[in-house]
Amino acid sequence: MTLHSKTALVTGSTSGIGLAIARGLAQQGANVVINGFGQPDAIEKERAGIEAEFGVRAVYSGADMSKGDEIAAMVAQAETDFGAVDILVNNAGIQYVSAIEEFPVEKWDQIIAINLSSAFHTMRAAIPGMKKKGWGRIINTASAHSLVASPFKAAYVAAKHGIAGLTKTAALELATHKITVNCISPGYVWTPLVEAQIPDTMKARGMTKDQVIEEVLLKAQPTKEFVTVDQVAAIAAFLCSDAASQITGANLTVDGGWTAQ
Repeated sequence: MTLHSKTALVTGSTSGIGLAIARGLAQQGANVVINGFGQPDAIEKERAGIEAEFGVRAVYSGADMSKGDEIAAMVAQAETDFGAVDILVNNAGIQYVSAIEEFPVEKWDQIIAINLSSAFHTMRAAIPGMKKKGWGRIINTASAHSLVASPFKAAYVAAKHGIAGLTKTAALELATHKITVNCISPGYVWTPLVEAQIPDTMKARGMTKDQVIEEVLLKAQPTKEFVTVDQVAAIAAFLCSDAASQITGANLTVDGGWTAQ
């Protein structure tokens, strides 16, 4: 498989799953636009590293995924820089945990904007160019929470269920344009953000590291193993291949059996 001459825009890709997907697509030859927040030096290191390691062009956009006008401008700039956005990966997301009656309204609005509405805005902006070229791949990072719920995560669960529905709708609309639209639903993924939470949880619960992993983080995941960012990235790369041209409207779980229960 090769993605040479293709351009991929990956939101929320300065770290974690998004960065792994951007790197995975670059490895296949795609130019990439990365996006997200973080320390400028760290972001530049990742951007330059992609170019050096894979011999592709990589640019960074600091567009705020809660603002539709900035999203539209990001897509337009990518089309100016590269000619088209062939692959769109909607990965940006945030989390907040609270009971519904205590859930801050501003947090609800922010999560819906970044986790759900941003995907609508990117798709709305990128689809015309994909139609013009007669080829496109749209991949939405959903979650096991696009299929099942957990308490105290009302906004996140609502947004991820929404992503699954948006994926299906777009897939039907674009089915005759050689544009596929799918979502990937990971369970718990081993990222620096998750790893950093372990010491505090050990202290708060009086548990060992292994107990925190198995009894707290991986309680719902039957394999008792984390999904890796590279496993998610490999699925994204596969969905861009010719072999996946008849996969559209799908919700592909990579959750260690979580949603099989």
